[in-house]
Amino acid sequence: MTSKLEEEFVIAWRCFGNGMEYVREYEFAALIHRKWKFDFAWPNKSGRGGTAVAIDGGQYAYRGGRHATDDDKEKGNHAVVMGWWVLHFSGSMLQDPEAVCAMVRWALEAKR
Repeated sequence: MTSKLEEEFVIAWRCFGNGMEYVREYEFAALIHRKWKFDFAWPNKSGRGGTAVAIDGGQYAYRGGRHATDDDKEKGNHAVVMGWWVLHFSGSMLQDPEAVCAMVRWALEAKR
């Protein structure tokens, strides 16, 4: 399911990205029998880790919404151990799409 904020990122990446194709709803933890997904991912060619983007909606939800849960923290911790750099962006951050895409490009270049 695509959110409005995810669609904003798609448009931003089309305008300010470096042309590198991403994978939507990338499932990264099948080896540990979890169905965790990233909103957008650029997996490494080696098959281990990569760069991912999480669009965090609901930051003003009661108690921070689902992104403030221990499950989300567990997912993030596993991602790091598995070699992923996960960049988180909120709706307010997407109001500066050029800056968001610059950060993603920087991470992609550094991860090469």
